[in-house]
Amino acid sequence: MVTITFCGHAATFFNFSQTVLAIDPWLNGNPICPANLKNPKKIDIIVLTHGHADHASEASSLAKKLNSTILAAWELAMIMIAEGVPETQVVPMNKGGTVRVNNIDITLTNAFHSSSYDSPTGTVYAGEPCGIVLRSGSHSIYHAGDTALFSDMKLIGEAYKPAVALLPIGDRFTMGPKEAAKAASLVGCKQAIPIHYKTFDMLNGTVEEFSSECAKYGVEVCALAPGQTLTL
Repeated sequence: MVTITFCGHAATFFNFSQTVLAIDPWLNGNPICPANLKNPKKIDIIVLTHGHADHASEASSLAKKLNSTILAAWELAMIMIAEGVPETQVVPMNKGGTVRVNNIDITLTNAFHSSSYDSPTGTVYAGEPCGIVLRSGSHSIYHAGDTALFSDMKLIGEAYKPAVALLPIGDRFTMGPKEAAKAASLVGCKQAIPIHYKTFDMLNGTVEEFSSECAKYGVEVCALAPGQTLTL
């Protein structure tokens, strides 16, 4: 059994049996993250899609506090070490690579976005942005990260066959609802979970439009309110 808990924005917790994995755990600064999720007691693995503050700014402090292992693109992984996360807790990766941690295969995929990190000395390059595929047992889940629509999403679907895809729908900085629905069709998922919307007024893509567009492709939309959990 796997559970997916949406924390708002792109932050998501995945519970694989006894292993808690968090993608982009931006919690305290996240205006739509429920209070009961802002200070987790356990995160075994943190995976980062890119370096922007609304995704990665709390990762190093969480890892140091909770003894979490961080997986990220090489440049962002080095930033985590520079911020004081012990090297033994940081696993550098890059697109196309897979690392197994606690019987979970974690793969970084392509994403079309940008990536920088706000360090004490200024904004620094944080490598390229990534999507993430998580596989454990019979479960395969795709978290697209922040991205535009791109045709090779079809290859992600063919290679990893995710049943569930978490897709940004907010528009302006990522795909909007129409593009995200097309992404769901390319990936071939059975269920699509909308993310990266309603956090700020400028992210104005709606679940209603996303659901309407996904219906054209026969994809079920599972819109989780912040704090809500889906069990697979």
